[in-house]
Amino acid sequence: MADQFHFHPDRYLELVRAEVADYDLLQDLIAREAVGPKPHDVLDLGTGTGETLARIAHVAPAAQLVGIDASPGMLAHAHELLPHALLRVQDLTDELPEGYFDVVVSALAVHHLTDVDKADLFARVATRLRPGGRFVLGDVVVPEDPADAVIPLDEGYDHPSPVAIIVQLLKSASFRTVRLA
Repeated sequence: MADQFHFHPDRYLELVRAEVADYDLLQDLIAREAVGPKPHDVLDLGTGTGETLARIAHVAPAAQLVGIDASPGMLAHAHELLPHALLRVQDLTDELPEGYFDVVVSALAVHHLTDVDKADLFARVATRLRPGGRFVLGDVVVPEDPADAVIPLDEGYDHPSPVAIIVQLLKSASFRTVRLA
């Protein structure tokens, strides 16, 4: 995909829905998993236009929302949708925001990192979660059968991993329970 989503924040939803057939279902699943016991503090990694945080805010309106994204344009759109959220321009390889979170979420952002950077991010996420907190990740993975790949990827920009590698990286980062949905 030579025409990356983050270059067109005003068309992001249209573009991502064209590429990811079940985008809205993915967002709904992430929001549902994120709000088990109502979270107080939520961190979103790769906030984009704010779709994930908006869905979480809908079901947990009292939650304090923090989002990070490398694209100022995407965050400008997110700010319009979520004026009460704390949104910061930063890369996923940068230090995470200070404080502790009940939930850390990420939708369709981590696959842009190499496995080394994913391992580092997961370890940093583990240090920012309150006891009993959770990390909810919804992302592109490498299917076991290459014929099952349905999302076009950009070499050098997209670095999806097989599910087994993601699980291994999460367990190496001290996540005791990894549940696949």
